Amino acid sequence: MLKTWKDKLYLVAIAAAAVVGVVGWLQWFDDDHEHHDEAQTALTIPAFTAEAQAGQALFEENCVTCHGRHATGSDQGPPLVHRIYEPNHHGDMSFRLAARQGVRAHHWDFGNMPPVEGVSDDDVIKITRYVRELQKANGIF
Repeated sequence: MLKTWKDKLYLVAIAAAAVVGVVGWLQWFDDDHEHHDEAQTALTIPAFTAEAQAGQALFEENCVTCHGRHATGSDQGPPLVHRIYEPNHHGDMSFRLAARQGVRAHHWDFGNMPPVEGVSDDDVIKITRYVRELQKANGIF
């Protein structure tokens, strides 16, 4: 039971913080979806290194169906040229583990990602290099 004005003030402060948190999360979520649309229309394609070129070919064989051409996303999977997948948030090992083990949906509403059959860790290293070079050319790094 709230007995003092301090208890009531504390409860109001907690409620206000919760509202600010929810509004902030909703704004962040909306910004991410807007950025997804932008990524599909305004993408800078860099001159790739040899490893990234090999990664691009592997990406096109194994990842393009879900993650879209040049990793800009599709109706089946999220864009990887997106700030959510920057190295500080999803390190290179995250890409290897995702390909090897699959990933439970946690940022997007595309459903879980299954493991990618027939793709080695070396292949994923090259694919990741391709994605990182795309990210860097587009200000995500």
